[in-house]
Amino acid sequence: MNFSELGGTGMTSARTRARMIDRLKQQGISDARVLAIMGEVPRHAFVDEAISHKAYDDTALPIGFGQTISQPYIVARMTEIALGAARHDKVLEIGTGCGYQTTLLAQFFKTVYSIERIGGLSRVARERLSKLGAYNARLRHADGSKGLAESAPFDVIMLTAAAPIPPENLLDQLAVGGRLIFPVGTDEQELRLIERREEGLLESRLEKVKFVPLLPGLA
Repeated sequence: MNFSELGGTGMTSARTRARMIDRLKQQGISDARVLAIMGEVPRHAFVDEAISHKAYDDTALPIGFGQTISQPYIVARMTEIALGAARHDKVLEIGTGCGYQTTLLAQFFKTVYSIERIGGLSRVARERLSKLGAYNARLRHADGSKGLAESAPFDVIMLTAAAPIPPENLLDQLAVGGRLIFPVGTDEQELRLIERREEGLLESRLEKVKFVPLLPGLA
């Protein structure tokens, strides 16, 4: 991908990104592939120019329509977990948002399917990924809570919005050796991982998180 297409100087300099990577290491992110790509992808280009100086801070930022781009640590953590899947052919992302997580996943998976229920966000993300040359990303404006059965099974299914209960309806779309990564809960949220193994499902509780809620339907 051509990250220079999204540009940026000043607070988006190499030194600023290096500080973000150092912080991610201190927070426990150890996968060198994830750290390298997060140092390359211009996070400032995925938020409004007025707040681009905050893009490499360890905080979530608004992207419009009541949605946010997750803090760098959470994006790195979920990407690192995704790379633990047995295969890296197909990933389904539910909640495209601004397209930042989509862009990272596109570096590691052969095909990224990403669903966004908000039409305005979907259009902007499509334009950004087109500029980057992310030709392995398949974006769709649809109800992500249903998954994408026609393109299943997936090696990874990642939710970037919190479901009130574990999304069991998506397990049928998960390949053997695959991973379902999702935040669950309402007021108190937790990041969880379900792995589909030959002998059955294994669920792990990971850490406390805070995401926007997963909503059905289109907007």
